[in-house]
Amino acid sequence: MDVNGGKARGMIVRLVIGIAVVVLLSRRPLIRAGAIQSASSAATHGTYTTNFRQAEGHLFEGGNWTNGQTDGLDWTNVRTTPGFAFGTESGGHRKPPQMYDDSTALLTGTREPNQTAQATVRTVNPNERIYEEVELRLRSAFSAHRATGYEILFRASKGANAYCEIVRWNGSLGDFTYLGRAKGPPCGVATGDVVKATIKGTVITAYINGVQVVQGADDTYTTGNPGIGFYLEGATGVNGDYGFTSFTATDQ
Repeated sequence: MDVNGGKARGMIVRLVIGIAVVVLLSRRPLIRAGAIQSASSAATHGTYTTNFRQAEGHLFEGGNWTNGQTDGLDWTNVRTTPGFAFGTESGGHRKPPQMYDDSTALLTGTREPNQTAQATVRTVNPNERIYEEVELRLRSAFSAHRATGYEILFRASKGANAYCEIVRWNGSLGDFTYLGRAKGPPCGVATGDVVKATIKGTVITAYINGVQVVQGADDTYTTGNPGIGFYLEGATGVNGDYGFTSFTATDQ
């Protein structure tokens, strides 16, 4: 037996294996980074649709969403259980501006200015004594202690005091301006209703099941992203009673 030759061959084999392991390990961060980038880019331009398939403490979906508390600090996050998105606002009887810390989530990426957002509603135990609102967002943005854009809201009630409104967020917590308001049962929503909001140029229009219910106009914001939100006033612990089961956003 050639002992020296056997040792030399063994050293060469071990050296080759060692180099292969180093190369594979060095590539792992690149592979993971590529996967993260792919998930994030899914929210950039075009159509984004979701049925909220995962349970998340704040809506994230692989980096496709920002949230009111996580990113804006002064507002609250949107939470999900499989098939359902809802708010985390404490509710109760609070005073401005703290009472306006709506649960809000916005898509990431870069969007064209003409946008459409649409969602399917689910509600249980509607109560005329409390205020439960589902919201769509257009041309909206978050940064620390600042939230801008347009909110289109619908009360989760079919009663006489139902309402739908278009609101401009001006930046600071509780600083907003009404752009369009309507009242009555046609403005309320219940389980299965589809709410939609569009912005084309300066005109913002809201629909329930394809029927226009309120319209407004504003030229303050020309950029920003679509999203969703929820508001609760007059009760605590009922956030899971109302929310969205699906959401789609498009831009052009």
